[in-house]
Amino acid sequence: MAPTWKLAEAKAKFSEIVRLAGEGLPQQVTVNGRKAVVVVAVDEFNRLRALGQARTLHELLSHSPLNRLELGSMSVASPVREVDL
Repeated sequence: MAPTWKLAEAKAKFSEIVRLAGEGLPQQVTVNGRKAVVVVAVDEFNRLRALGQARTLHELLSHSPLNRLELGSMSVASPVREVDL
């Protein structure tokens, strides 16, 4: 869990918060007792942002160079057996 700072304390110790966040330790700041923001290193921010922008499988396949590839029917007819229930 990230260390939590009250806003007034965070203002007074901002350089320490930045240093800790830069070392990979996210820092949480509260306003009026409610969680307001988290200070993280830029590498972590970019990693999290990339996760939010991840494409869906449909988008990846739709933009693939092979999206117009015609696939023939590859199904195989096989006999169906009766099952007693």
